[in-house]
Amino acid sequence: MKLGVTGGTGFVGSQLIDAALAAGHQVKALTRRDQPQREDLQWIRGDLEDRTALHELVIDVDAIVHVAGVINAPNRAGFEKGNVEGTLAMLAAATAGGIHRFIHVSSLAAREPKLSIYGASKVRAEELVSSSGLDWTIVRPPAVYGPSDKETLELFRMAKLGVMLMPPRGRLSLIHNIDLAELLLALVGPSAPSGQLVEADDGKPHGWTHREFARALGRAVGTRPAIVSSPGILLRLAARADQLFRGPKAKLTADRAAYFLHNDWVVDPKLVPPIELWQPRIPTNEGLKETADWYRHKGWL
Repeated sequence: MKLGVTGGTGFVGSQLIDAALAAGHQVKALTRRDQPQREDLQWIRGDLEDRTALHELVIDVDAIVHVAGVINAPNRAGFEKGNVEGTLAMLAAATAGGIHRFIHVSSLAAREPKLSIYGASKVRAEELVSSSGLDWTIVRPPAVYGPSDKETLELFRMAKLGVMLMPPRGRLSLIHNIDLAELLLALVGPSAPSGQLVEADDGKPHGWTHREFARALGRAVGTRPAIVSSPGILLRLAARADQLFRGPKAKLTADRAAYFLHNDWVVDPKLVPPIELWQPRIPTNEGLKETADWYRHKGWL
């Protein structure tokens, strides 16, 4: 197949391109900057605001995998532009180009749109996809981790320091970016489900408690961290402090603090893809250790 990919230079998208090329597919992908040339990969210079680039992206492709999105923005307008307007532009290009298969990467945050501006923007994007008339599947990943991820790096650093500040009692699901990429690739096939929401994780029943996850991070970096359940007010104060000191580069924004304080980010077992289509293959304890080793090798940890 020939696939059109957005977000191909990002954490998940780059892994998707690797998986697609390894499986013998051809890929066209958007990029804002020059990228190394690879066999069977065509880079299209532009972004989701560039109609000419989007038109070129959809020419002669069998399916679109829309990975691009904004996970952190200083205000509502930033999320709206990256997640809603960007998705609308990609849907319009796919429709005009006669593309039918459309895989959209959303987030579990869309289940609780009142909790965060991010979640609200993701559910609005989902509504656009589901009403598009295309042959769509929406994937809602839980927390995604793996080598090169900068979003979970702070958690590994806390574990190495020996103190894990975690949200109040709750549970979460996890997925390695390799497993997520292989799921997205499986969904472009002709036998994959369409017109459905899909939620997928590492296969751990009922997910991970926050304490279990903190201990797993400690094992990955070789420590036994003290685990401190941080009350909501402290998380919100920490978010204000992070924005004060790091400005637009802050990792813990007020919006993300509201997301973290929710007590159930576990995938719905009724929405997990059929095992004949896809199964996770990376045990999380091994994946976290591999990720920590990668961070060390790069000097990040």
